[in-house]
Amino acid sequence: MATKIRLARAGAKKRPFYQIVVADERCRRDGRFIENVGTYDPTKNPAVVKLNNEKALAWLDKGAQPTDTVRQILKNAGLLDKVTAAAA
Repeated sequence: MATKIRLARAGAKKRPFYQIVVADERCRRDGRFIENVGTYDPTKNPAVVKLNNEKALAWLDKGAQPTDTVRQILKNAGLLDKVTAAAA
C-alpha cells in the first residue's frame, strides 16, 4: 500500500481549511485517511500550520511520500532537513 501525506479540504465555500493527513494514494482527497498529522489554514496572514512533528517524521521514515504542497509545508517547518540528515 503506497501512502501519501496530503491535504484534505474542509471549511466552507471560499473559506478553505485543510487537514494534513496520511492516506492511501487510491483514496479520494477528502475520503478515508489513516492518520491526521496536522492542520493548515491559508486564510490567516501569515498562514497557520499546526503539525505533529513526531507523527510526520514517523510516516516519512516509513516511506510516505508528501505531495508538492505538503513538501513545502514540511520544508518550512524544518522536517525535511531532519529526514535527509537521518538518511545520509
